[in-house]
Amino acid sequence: MSSFLHTEADLAAGMAALVAQDPRLGPVLEKAGMPALRRREGGYAGLCSIVCGQQLSTASAAAIRARLFAAFDPFHHDTVRLARGDKLARLGLSRPKIKSIKAIGAAIAKNHIDLDAVARMDADQAHAALTALHGIGPWTADIYLLFCLGNADAWPAGDLAVQEAVRLAFNMKKRPDAKAMVKLAEKWRPWRGVAAHLFWAYYHAVKRREGAPVQATWPAVTKKQKAKGTANGR
Repeated sequence: MSSFLHTEADLAAGMAALVAQDPRLGPVLEKAGMPALRRREGGYAGLCSIVCGQQLSTASAAAIRARLFAAFDPFHHDTVRLARGDKLARLGLSRPKIKSIKAIGAAIAKNHIDLDAVARMDADQAHAALTALHGIGPWTADIYLLFCLGNADAWPAGDLAVQEAVRLAFNMKKRPDAKAMVKLAEKWRPWRGVAAHLFWAYYHAVKRREGAPVQATWPAVTKKQKAKGTANGR
């Protein structure tokens, strides 16, 4: 069962447990300093906010989010899913993102997913429930679990900043891909989400750039994997 990071004290306790579990992370924490806990709104609004930010700069994503939430106040899945596509497009949303937020809204309306139940699941179970929805790939699911739900074991294996921070911390010749990151983080269960916060802070400390989540491309999915229902992305 996953733990949750609702307060700075929760994060500090999780960090202590993580470093005790893997002492190699002690120097990483010393360089990075204790990261701040970053939380966002959850539910449908939280998912839509993350979808808005897929493959966009922080500034562009923020502008689109602001227009979207201003246009629908209160923000409700029925209102958004029934909105005309051209209205959403004028807010700056691309056609795939419009399809995604409408599909997520429809899934909630038809009780195909219960986001309150997802908030109580362990990381792997919640990840599977979210990625079953159109428009939610692994990165989106993990960012939602980390920042909207505070899940202490969510691991954003496809995040570029975390990948690069891991490469630097462990002196790797090349940046590990998502598949390698999943394997590498097994030893950090049930604190993989804490490790993600640590590596974003480490990235910022080393690169002197904001360690914000940045979506990477997952490995190509074979026809055999698709047939088994194990696709990494959408």
